[in-house]
Amino acid sequence: MEYKFVLLFTVGCVAGFINVMAGGGSALTLPALIFLGLDGSMANGTNRIALFIQNISAVSSFKKNKTSEFSKSLKYAAFTLPGAILGAIVAVTISHALFQRILGVVIIGIMISLFVSPASHKSITEKKNILIYPALVGIGLYGGFIQAGVGFIIIASLYHILHIHLVKVNMHKVFIILVYTIPALAIFIYTGNVHWVYGFSLAAGNAVGAWWGAHVAVRGGDRVIKIFLAITMVIMAFKLFGAF
Repeated sequence: MEYKFVLLFTVGCVAGFINVMAGGGSALTLPALIFLGLDGSMANGTNRIALFIQNISAVSSFKKNKTSEFSKSLKYAAFTLPGAILGAIVAVTISHALFQRILGVVIIGIMISLFVSPASHKSITEKKNILIYPALVGIGLYGGFIQAGVGFIIIASLYHILHIHLVKVNMHKVFIILVYTIPALAIFIYTGNVHWVYGFSLAAGNAVGAWWGAHVAVRGGDRVIKIFLAITMVIMAFKLFGAF
């Protein structure tokens, strides 16, 4: 039994670091929870505990590193809430088999996106664009429903629509996910789709990984992590599709 907690903590550390640096950590944690015997909805809900604690850790780390704009982050996060609530409701009503197939497709998409940088590290000037608001509603819907890979969507949206530098993008990203995770998690708890022991075991790892990830966010050196993640996601995607 102990190996399960060690596995979840280890996966959580890797996922937390990846989630802050870029995104896609849930593509590791969701299949890991399913591998340990949880159905799709239960795995989805349990993962939200780890995400909630992970992003508290990440937000705190960004603040300690003097990178925070809480009022602006909160404004962006507010627009994700309606979508997140609807997405979570959909997530607890679909079948386990359908959820696994959707997750498999998402994982393959994330794997491909890992090798296409969503943005460069050059200096850019922020601008205002009302298109960010419907984009945030859509981000909330997707995040509330499946979560895996939402970090990449947030990065692409904030960078390309608002021209925000990547360090600030990641700072806003962890705050946005923290906020919309609250109602989503509440829905999963209300419907009985949370395994608390697994959730807190995973959360401990996520918090550690997120803390360190915030220190080195978007500074390069993550090529090995991306390759490792891509290989792992291919294996897990095949498992979700029933290949083995």
